[in-house]
Amino acid sequence: MRMATGLSVLVLAAGGVGHAVVTNLENGIDRIDPFKDMKNRPRAGNGMNLLLVGTDGRDRISPEEKKQYRLGGAPCHCTDTIMLVHLSADRERASVVSLPRDSYAEIPEHLDRTTGEQHAAHPVKLNAAYAEGGPNLTVRTVEHMTGVKVDHYLEVDFTSFMKTVDTLGGVKICTTRPLKDSYTGLDLAPGTHELNGGQALQYVRSRHIDGAADLGRMQRQQKFLASLIERATSSGVLLNPVRFQDVASTVLSSVRADKGFGTEQMLELGQAMRGFSPASSEFTSVPMGNVSYPVNGIGSTVKWDEAKSEKLFRALREDKPLAPARAGRPKAETVDVDPRQIRVQVYNGTPKDGLGRTVDDALRATGFDTTRAPLNGEPRNVEHTLISYDPRWDRSAKSLAAALPGAELRAVPGQGATMRVTAGADFGAVRKVRAEETDDGEFGTVTGDQVACP
Repeated sequence: MRMATGLSVLVLAAGGVGHAVVTNLENGIDRIDPFKDMKNRPRAGNGMNLLLVGTDGRDRISPEEKKQYRLGGAPCHCTDTIMLVHLSADRERASVVSLPRDSYAEIPEHLDRTTGEQHAAHPVKLNAAYAEGGPNLTVRTVEHMTGVKVDHYLEVDFTSFMKTVDTLGGVKICTTRPLKDSYTGLDLAPGTHELNGGQALQYVRSRHIDGAADLGRMQRQQKFLASLIERATSSGVLLNPVRFQDVASTVLSSVRADKGFGTEQMLELGQAMRGFSPASSEFTSVPMGNVSYPVNGIGSTVKWDEAKSEKLFRALREDKPLAPARAGRPKAETVDVDPRQIRVQVYNGTPKDGLGRTVDDALRATGFDTTRAPLNGEPRNVEHTLISYDPRWDRSAKSLAAALPGAELRAVPGQGATMRVTAGADFGAVRKVRAEETDDGEFGTVTGDQVACP
């Protein structure tokens, strides 16, 4: 969730400042070696790949701020957020791919960094790789899962996140609906808001706004990152050496990076990215196969869609954009919740053989996470298509209803997160829908100027 801070290191390097200034800034970075003793790594592709990791470190935050922004409790020393950032070879595009922290992962054999014990390869949630083996095991695990060679590693925490936002003068966030989370204290009315560092941290940490949980949070993080880039590129910071040094020194004082990310790399990126803007960035998440994949001893994990994920990471390796122009595609209706976050079980409520499969396929094609196992409902003489849902997921139900025009909505307390669609005799077709924050392209990719506030 602090990935914006890490990427801002690159964006802020575009100030055109001198070698001596950048060398001085480099001296403030905490150096680590995440690539030590790594073997059998993926082949390098075109462009540059950075693994940006956000931890929950909060040691340098005041007690007053911890109380105000609800940062109590002991940190877990794990990665709340992981993003893979690809900078194109021509330095005209940055592709940001969010990797869900609960992704099903198989980490390789390693030494536990706390106990020193040797562990065999075993399945975990992705964010556990950092807790068991630190940056080195995190890099190894991500490379194994994606086939993308990581060139540089950047790690930031709560402190660097808040300081960066405040030094830039805050960020602008806009929302079309209320955003409220009692766990983080986030409380935003519909409209446009200027957030300081602490408020921005609440925005990107919140995962109890609705049933979308971590997947919805990733979208807000990407939206925030686009807004941060917009603020950095439009405020004059990048063209003012004094302000640039002030902002960059604040950022880098609480960043951990690999030893290879030094003066020359920062100057090279700075020269190449002078014309960088929100439109130069594109954001997506790994395509999901099963958002509730059970694993013994671990619990519910997020299983990636193997075929689509491989296609996505191949595009990164081959330095291709993730959001190519697609003219002439039919416009989808905008809904509140991303269809990829809505789990649906389809039932056939009619005697017509194959109707359940038809509805399941159509919902799946527009992005809904269907079970792929439609069932026959009882009774089999349902006239009107019915959507039953738990009231706790009412926004998801309304988003699903937008794809099924004329369907009846029925609240069933205690049903759980899975929506139930019973296809009736009146079923005609599924309408294409998309979330406000997402594009209807192959990977659900959006560019920064699409999600930043106007």
